[in-house]
Formats: sequence, C-alpha cells, structure tokens
Amino acid sequence: MKEQFHLTVADILQRKHFENTSIVAGNEGVTNILKWVHVVEVTSIRNLLNGNELILSTGIAWRDNTKQFISMVKEFIENNAAGLCIEMGTYLSEIPAEVIEIANQHQFPIILFHQEVPFVEITQDIHSEIIKQQYRKISDLENYSQRLNKRLLSIESYEDILQFIFSALDVQIIFRLKNQHPEFVPEISHREQGVVLQQLETAKDEPSDKFAYAPIFLFGQEFAELAIYSKDIPISEFDLLILDRTATALAQHLLRDMYVEEKKRAEETEWLQGWLEGEHMLEEILSYLAENGLKPKTQNAAVLITKLFPFKEKSAPDATYLKLLFRSVFEQQGFIVFFIEKRNELTLVLLNNRAKKNMKERIKKAIQSMEESEFIRKQCSSKLMIAAGKFTDSLGEVHKSYFTAKETLRIQQKMTGKQICQFYEDLHLYRLISQLSKHTDLQELAAEYLNPVIQYDQKYNAKLLETLKAYLECNGSKQETSNKLFIVRQTLYHRLQKLENLLGEDFMDHEKRVAIEFMLLVHDYLHASQSNHLHVSERLGKM
Repeated sequence: MKEQFHLTVADILQRKHFENTSIVAGNEGVTNILKWVHVVEVTSIRNLLNGNELILSTGIAWRDNTKQFISMVKEFIENNAAGLCIEMGTYLSEIPAEVIEIANQHQFPIILFHQEVPFVEITQDIHSEIIKQQYRKISDLENYSQRLNKRLLSIESYEDILQFIFSALDVQIIFRLKNQHPEFVPEISHREQGVVLQQLETAKDEPSDKFAYAPIFLFGQEFAELAIYSKDIPISEFDLLILDRTATALAQHLLRDMYVEEKKRAEETEWLQGWLEGEHMLEEILSYLAENGLKPKTQNAAVLITKLFPFKEKSAPDATYLKLLFRSVFEQQGFIVFFIEKRNELTLVLLNNRAKKNMKERIKKAIQSMEESEFIRKQCSSKLMIAAGKFTDSLGEVHKSYFTAKETLRIQQKMTGKQICQFYEDLHLYRLISQLSKHTDLQELAAEYLNPVIQYDQKYNAKLLETLKAYLECNGSKQETSNKLFIVRQTLYHRLQKLENLLGEDFMDHEKRVAIEFMLLVHDYLHASQSNHLHVSERLGKM
C-alpha cells in the first residue's frame, strides 16, 4: 500500500519520549498497528480494551506478584493490545522470565522506560499523531475520489479503473463480472490465482484482514465483484474506503457502457421488425445471428410484448433503462434478448439458450424479478402489462409467437377486471372468444342465453347471475355454492328455482350447461371490454 496510515509500535519508538527505552520481549511484534494509548494501573482491564491499544504502566498493580503480572499480560494479548510499555525503577526492577517467554511466544512487544517519563505527554503526542493521520486520510480519500471521477470522463474500459486503484493501494486487485472469469491486476500465475480465489471465498464466510471485497449492483442485481488482497500488511479502514469509492465508480462506468451499447442496438430495429413480420427466411436469421457473434444452443423462442400505461401524463420512464433491466434479468435466466421499441411498448424476442423443458418457468421468474425490482416499484410511475406469445421451435416462426403475443395483449386489455394471464397458452376459451368476436355478434348471442337473468337482476336486484356463476363453478354442489356466496340454503334454493324458471329446467343438462358457461365468459369479456373503453374515453376527455 503506497500511502500508509498505520502507526506501528516501531513508529512510536522513534518519537522523543522513547529515546531511553529497550525492548525485552516480542521484538517481532513491533509491526503491530497502534490505534490508541491507554494507561493501566489496575489488575483487570478485559472489558476496557477494543484492540490495538498501546498500554502504558508503572506496574504498581502487579508488583511483587508474578502470577498477577502474567495474568495481565495474557489479558492484553487476548484483547489484541499493540504492546506494553513499563516504567522501570519506581515499582518494578525486573521483568519475570515467565512474562518474557509468554510475550515472545505471542510476538507481544514489552518496552521498558529506564527513567521516569510523563505518561500524559506521551498520550498527547501519540494521540495527536493519530488524529493528524485521520485528517490526512480524509484529505487523501477526497483527492482520490476527485481524480477518479475525472478519469471516468475519459477512460474507455473498466481495466483503467482497476489500474487506478492498484496504483493507489499497491495490492492485488481481483475483479469478476457475473458468470465470467476473474481478472487480476497485476497478472499472476494460474496456480496463484486459484489459491487467491479459494482464500477469497473462505474470507467471505470467515472474515480476514488480508481480504476485502465489494459487490457491484446494477438495478438491484449483483453484476460484478471487486476485491483486494494484501499478503503482508492487514487491510486498513482507508483501504476499505478506497475500495468502496472504486466499486461505485465501476458501477457508473459499467452502467454507462451498457447504456451506450443499448443505444447501438436501436439500429437493429428495422431488421428485427421484419423478423417479427415473418419477412426473413431461417437461413437469413441464422446468418444475421452469426454476424453478431450469436449462436443459440436451441431454436426455441418466444416473443413478449411489454406495454406501459403512465399514471400521469409524460411520466413514462426512459425505455433505455427499462431495456437494461429486462436484458439483465432475462440473460440471467438463460435467454438471448432482442428489443424493438415503439412509443410506450417494448417487444422482446427471447432466444432460449438452455434446455427447453423449463422455458416457461424461467420466463415467469424473470417477470417476477422485474416486477419486484426497486426500479419498477419506486421509479417506474406506470402500469406494466406483459404478454407472452406461444413458444416456437423454429427461429423462422418467431412471427407466429409475435402475433399471438399481440393477441394476448389485446385480450389482457379487454380483461382488465379479471386476473391477468400473461401467457397465450393460458388464455384457453378467451382465445376462442376473441376470434369469434371478430366475425360474430357475440353480444346478441350472449343475450339469447343470459338476458332473462340479467333483466331480472336489474329489476329486482336478485343476484341471480352471480348465483348462476357460483353454482356452475361448484359443479352443481348446493352446499359449496351456499358457502361460497355466504347465504343459507333456503335462499339458494329460492334463487335456483328462479333460474329454472328463467333458463329452463334443463339448464344443468350437459350441452346447455356448456353453452351457458361459455356465454358467461363471453359476457365477462364484453363487459370488461366496455368498461375499459369507457375508462379510456374518460381519460381522453380529461386531456
């Protein structure tokens, strides 16, 4: 480390009050770091030490008591004291051999003053030096941050930042992007790399003063990791602060790189739009992917359409940042991602780069991760709607997934009052209803079956339509229906009798029942669609 903010026992031996001293034990411990000075004239100090204190004493508390002296030295060692300074002559004339032996075993320096010394002046002198070092530390840290921020404006790669922190600390730098091999500055052999990485993983569970690391997060996802390793000198608080500042700078640089890269991808839009429209042959698609260095492990693909509905006018977030989030999440789930941006709509082409068997589950995890991300929850003031088309086994049929994704989104927008289905394959009868609505007057068809019930409800507020839905959902079980509706059986029997009068006694026969259930879905679909159009009209009227 080029800038040392460690005050060691060896350093204080060079100061004026230590001119007439000698070390009688623990010579190898003169490199111990000293953080404070403490005067001790009692027989127990176990609960008063925080570590790295230099102990000053006349020895009055343990004079003529070798056993007590040994106990005190052991307490100092157990509490990680930096060393012990004893004024000789006043109360002590010699240091017991047992004490010297224990100090040598633990490399614990024992320093003797051979004449009376002012403990107050020693304390003031050393504490003043410690405070000066703290001021220098703050100044150097601020200077480092300013120089690093200036460099961020001109550097071309994160390797420049790694070199910058190395030049400041002169320790081993380890940097690892998610799912990539670690990089070392300076370079070391593969064998040494393996040893250091193993020690680093151990240090994460069992903290070590030789290692420190900082995870780098982008959009709530751990994107990279920066670590430092000091083989000989313990890592200081100053080193940790430098590490933290550098990790922040790396996050900013990586985000900027991703942003620039995302802007470049906008040039792909025209070709991708043709792909979605089915204009490209399979050979053209594979050739395009190869030109861009992509070779998916499978030809399985799916299209997702994401639509944003801002809660306030002009409150839609920057789509580039949304794409960064989407790409990060889906790539971690094993997909190659392409985007097409259109106003408040993002279309994602997902190429599966793993086994097909759990493709849907991984898409679900990615969607859940996005919806729970801090960016979406706190910074995205828009309603997010996601529609997935059917999965395809050929890259040449991506357009089929695209068209079904559009159909899914269309149905979602009409079914805003219902639980949203995000996958085309989960829409079932609603897909059929959507297709029929394009060619048939479903309103008239539904009225043929349900109008008597609807009109009766409007006239008497009888809740017969609600009862009919519940009764069918419970497969004709009267007990389950009454429990679901929170009504007594007698009330249910009365309503069922009314339904028989309006729909016919055969309304629970198989074919008629299926038709009624289907018409109930049609009614919900059309009713939700009308409510949605009314809501949109109200919003337009307020603009």
